[in-house]
Amino acid sequence: MPLRRILLWLLLACPAALMLEGMASGRDLPMDLLHPSGEMAVRLMVLALLPGPLAEYFGTNALLLGWLSIRRNLGVAAFGYALLHMMIYLVDMGMLSAVLEEFALPAIWTGWLALALMLPPALISFDRAMRRLGRRWAQVQRFVYPVFLLSLLHWMLLDWAWQPALLHLLPLLVAWSLRGAHRDRLQRKLV
Repeated sequence: MPLRRILLWLLLACPAALMLEGMASGRDLPMDLLHPSGEMAVRLMVLALLPGPLAEYFGTNALLLGWLSIRRNLGVAAFGYALLHMMIYLVDMGMLSAVLEEFALPAIWTGWLALALMLPPALISFDRAMRRLGRRWAQVQRFVYPVFLLSLLHWMLLDWAWQPALLHLLPLLVAWSLRGAHRDRLQRKLV
């Protein structure tokens, strides 16, 4: 693994390490880390989803090529933070019966469903799987779009504050709109 990738993963792991250390030392209660761990997962998903449409609209430059080269890492890190979020939730709840009691709540099952849908893309986010699966690899990776939307819905239903979740959606809406306009322009040129 190249040094750059090792440094990237150390950087990505720092917030998780601080959260776990805070919980282990007793400085932070599990319930205090639920929001930061979930928000980190969403932010990393945003960072993983942004470079594709931006590169399609603006073309590739050094910044976007570098960003594109690490987006799978960002997606896998988002899955890692979603797992950390789930682990913190389970520790906070304390008992399986308490988890099962809450499971039917829309604010809870949307999070579980997002995590379940995130698992297949995370499991195949390596080069050999990409080569073996060919086009199917990209189809499985597209699960991240409903995962992202479910994650935002989970957040909004838990907090009952839509503004922070929608602020995380805004950059993607802009990037997807730019890509859509670009594709439309190209399509019109072909006609």
